[in-house]
Amino acid sequence: MASDEKQPTVIKKYANRRLYHTGTSTYVTLEDLGRMVREGEDFAVTDAKTGEDITRSVLTQIIFEQENKEGAQTMLPIAFLRQLIRLYGDSMQAVVPAYLEFSMESFLREQAKLREQMTTAFGGKAFGTLEEQVRANMSLFSDAMRMFSPFPGVRAEAVKRHAEATGGTGETSAEGAPQAGAGSARELDDLKAQMAEMQAKLREIADKR
Repeated sequence: MASDEKQPTVIKKYANRRLYHTGTSTYVTLEDLGRMVREGEDFAVTDAKTGEDITRSVLTQIIFEQENKEGAQTMLPIAFLRQLIRLYGDSMQAVVPAYLEFSMESFLREQAKLREQMTTAFGGKAFGTLEEQVRANMSLFSDAMRMFSPFPGVRAEAVKRHAEATGGTGETSAEGAPQAGAGSARELDDLKAQMAEMQAKLREIADKR
């Protein structure tokens, strides 16, 4: 049975750096591709000569152009860029893409709430809300990683912290199994499902290497 899922638009990049939109049979610019991303239109960029998928490098180039646009507000702080560079070649490098994707997906799910809070709030209060969201993401990710740890003591501590954060009792059995209420159990199941997805992505990254 054929899939009804819409396939991404193919953009071909030629040796002269021109970008050809196969859907509209017209040449486009990086700015046009940036607009397509913002509008939610999926596309893949291929090298016109070799057929190689170069979507990642083109998206990175779009970000570079946006960050260097005169008068535009930047989104990548210098401290973040330095930290990101330090992680290249580090033993944790393979985890970083999944963590960043996890955090961004969480941020996007909460963006409507954040927009409302940042519209009605002023100064430190608005930024405080954003900072709390980032910290919550980091705590959740850290606890989720510990839950899949092969060491029972570490896993039990993570389960306890998660139960306390979600209003459960935080009690664990001798084997480290959570004894929280039904609501906490559902939270834990949801978290396990998210982590299973993240682990699949990590395996995909490892296979590519």
